[in-house]
Amino acid sequence: MESGINPWSGSQSVDIDRLFAEFGIAPVEDEVTTLKSQPPFFRRKIVVGHRDYGLIVDAINSGSRFNVMTGFMPSGHPHLGHLMVMREVVWHIEQGGSGYVAIADREAHAVRGLSWDDCKKYGREYLECLYALGFEGTTYYQSENEQLKDLAFEAAMKINFSDLQAIYGFSQETALAHADSVATQVADILYPQLMEGPAPTVVPVGIDQDPHIRLTRDIAHKMRWFTVLDQGTVISVRSKNAPAHAMDAIAAAFPGSKRYEGHVDIPGADCLAVSEKVRAVEVAEGGYGFITPSSTYHSFMQGLQGGKMSSSVPDSLFWFDEPDSDVKRKVMGALTGGRMTKEEQVRLGGEPDNCPVYLLNLFHMVSDDEELLDIRRQCLSGSLLCGACKKATFERVKEFLSEFKEKRDAVSHMVV
Repeated sequence: MESGINPWSGSQSVDIDRLFAEFGIAPVEDEVTTLKSQPPFFRRKIVVGHRDYGLIVDAINSGSRFNVMTGFMPSGHPHLGHLMVMREVVWHIEQGGSGYVAIADREAHAVRGLSWDDCKKYGREYLECLYALGFEGTTYYQSENEQLKDLAFEAAMKINFSDLQAIYGFSQETALAHADSVATQVADILYPQLMEGPAPTVVPVGIDQDPHIRLTRDIAHKMRWFTVLDQGTVISVRSKNAPAHAMDAIAAAFPGSKRYEGHVDIPGADCLAVSEKVRAVEVAEGGYGFITPSSTYHSFMQGLQGGKMSSSVPDSLFWFDEPDSDVKRKVMGALTGGRMTKEEQVRLGGEPDNCPVYLLNLFHMVSDDEELLDIRRQCLSGSLLCGACKKATFERVKEFLSEFKEKRDAVSHMVV
């Protein structure tokens, strides 16, 4: 695969620096400096990269319209590894975004072979978790959304198998249903703009999902009717197989413009203003006018045993419905950044940045930055030993899971 990433793998490692350099993902720090209030996932550098997130920052700061969209493949019970994306979605909704969440049951059925009944059952659990965290907005199952299926068909007309081979490594043995699930994911990302009109849309994902984002950004561009170019003396609106009536509407929208067979030239105009007006005309004439979607990428939290967190390695994570006794065993048995002996720990201090237990606190279990900093200081100084840290961490996890269960029970009626 051109990216070296399989979005459906549960065990791969991702070279973030190489991915950023090779595919143009930008560090997110500079983009979020103007936000009035940064959430923990920005402050603590958990979200590390982005594509066009500046559009979302501008929308948040100006109070203008934007969407936040993501999807979950219901291939099993929701667990710790899903929590970050859920919290990112909810935070963007709190900033004024319109929320959309897809339950990717067609993908789970095609790629993982799950029955439709299992997809429905697991999907309900994901939705309960989202509502418990404060999600408000639109949710749907891919298999039940007819508008989504129509959009996926239109998107598929712009995708060829060489794209799928290059991006995903598909071969002659790849099932057509798997390829169809990719087109459906493209439609998922564009669906908010289908429903509410063109608007900036951010998709929070793990870094391993970037192939889907790159494909969708390319398809969103291909589905546009027009390209707007600044030619210096004129702004040229060029047709990309736009229907004749749409070209007529463009010419009529800009008095003084000069109409040619495949383009309209507009003298003395501002490129950005022309682009926005062209988009409005495109939508009015029956086109999509999609704004290329944005994305943010969060780094992977290590599994409790080190390495990548994966449901295929049960001791690397815990599920939200898991008994306290099992969760305690996993947390207390977790790998740490401690030294070989107590004496070395006291003398040399621990290594929190390489410690799954510390990272569990950093990502999710300690909301107060000063408290987290104090844990880090004590670890580095050797005054906080791993056993005591694990016990305190388990108590935080236990409290979180108890409260989360209560919230899920309280919102279960919202899942319909």
